Amino acid sequence: MNKTELIEAVAIRSNTTKTQTAAMLNGLLDIIQKTLAGGNSVQLVGFGTFSITERASREGRNPATGKPLTIPAKKVVKFKPGKVLSDSAAAIKPAPASKSGKSKPTGKKK
Repeated sequence: MNKTELIEAVAIRSNTTKTQTAAMLNGLLDIIQKTLAGGNSVQLVGFGTFSITERASREGRNPATGKPLTIPAKKVVKFKPGKVLSDSAAAIKPAPASKSGKSKPTGKKK
């Protein structure tokens, strides 16, 4: 589901227009972004918590040349799902395997 599909689904469920729903969703996303930028976390009980963590600098390798390089420290957004979200994801049954035991071809070349 992309943002447009989400707006449409919420608009139908809340009996509002797509324009009103888009304004509310954009406002929500803006508030979450500004709160995180201010160094605070956003907790939506049952859904999850957005927070900022600092990733330390570390050594890496340039994949093209193989030469070592230092990857600088940076702040990243972290999402920890809440219990309700985790439980609903855990309730999803995996797709059944094919009877032949072989995977279906994806059409991609290796």
